[in-house]
Amino acid sequence: MADKSTPPRKINRRQSGQPTINDVARLANCSPMTVSRVTNNEPSVREETRQAVLDAIEQLNYKPNRAARSLAGAAQNRIALLYSNPSASYLSELLMGSLDQAARSDVHLVVEQCEFDKDEEKVVRRLVESGIDGFLLPSPLCDETALLDMLAKQGTRAIQVGPGRPHADHSAVLIDEYQAAYDMTAHIIGLGHKRVGFVIGNPHQTASGQRLSGFLDAMKASGLEVSDGMVMQGLFTYRSGYDAAVRLLDQPDPPTAIFASNDDMAAAVVAVAHRRHLDVPVDLSVCGFDDTAIASTIWPELTTIRQPIADMARRAVDLLATELRGGRNGKVAKPTHITLDYTLVRRQSDAAPGLVRRAMKRGPDN
Repeated sequence: MADKSTPPRKINRRQSGQPTINDVARLANCSPMTVSRVTNNEPSVREETRQAVLDAIEQLNYKPNRAARSLAGAAQNRIALLYSNPSASYLSELLMGSLDQAARSDVHLVVEQCEFDKDEEKVVRRLVESGIDGFLLPSPLCDETALLDMLAKQGTRAIQVGPGRPHADHSAVLIDEYQAAYDMTAHIIGLGHKRVGFVIGNPHQTASGQRLSGFLDAMKASGLEVSDGMVMQGLFTYRSGYDAAVRLLDQPDPPTAIFASNDDMAAAVVAVAHRRHLDVPVDLSVCGFDDTAIASTIWPELTTIRQPIADMARRAVDLLATELRGGRNGKVAKPTHITLDYTLVRRQSDAAPGLVRRAMKRGPDN
């Protein structure tokens, strides 16, 4: 029989399965007050500590108490994510990271499409008039100098996500596009390929030129020639990758490997190879860039450069929220340019060059 004099055991939130601010502080090796500063986007936290707290929050799936934050006077900022990227895979990763961090940073996220090189400045002016506090600008908008200059001139905060070249007046989250392309090209050469084709990305995006430069420099460093027929223009779209692959494989001496500037175009290269009854990777190695969902859903799965798109979006939202909250407190932050790591992910689409019989395998490409 139970002792009725024993008081009932108190169950705290941690015991009930819900992580607390103390759990986050222990994992991040900091104080609960520091965790509170990070969740409230206060600027007085070192970048390394802020990232440790954000990593702990994500690992524990900690949800800050919105009511408590409201009582503490944390005002909710409104930020806009503008997109004009034709890759659905890229956009999916971008949205996943942005929406996740917007909830954690307690900001209201507005997602809006605008037509590149036509109405972006008009859209921005309308959103600013509606009360938007800051902008997330992924590619290709992150490379629009006129738009970035306009925002800087009117004092509106913007974060570039994945620019080829950061703007002096705005913060940015990016990877080393040149080195990533260089490393992938060196990997392909290391497999034994000497004739390597390359599909360039959209010419309006600075990253496209940097990826091309990385490819060309890696080929040159290995003493390999790149003829005009080995480099084809693409637009980061599946269709442009398909057309580029047809032109590459129609060369009198076609490549044994093709490196496309994003996964959508690389997937199109694989499709052309299948249509011509070429075995990937025995007859043709194919490599991509980004590691979006399509890279692991086609067959064979793509060897690619993993650009941490979702993580870049999370860091951009957190950085923008921090800058906006600091601005409300009279602290104007200097632009911060954060370079994240990339990874070369090896899957099933690349191998040493085999015995290629393309002359027998050509066919229609409609």
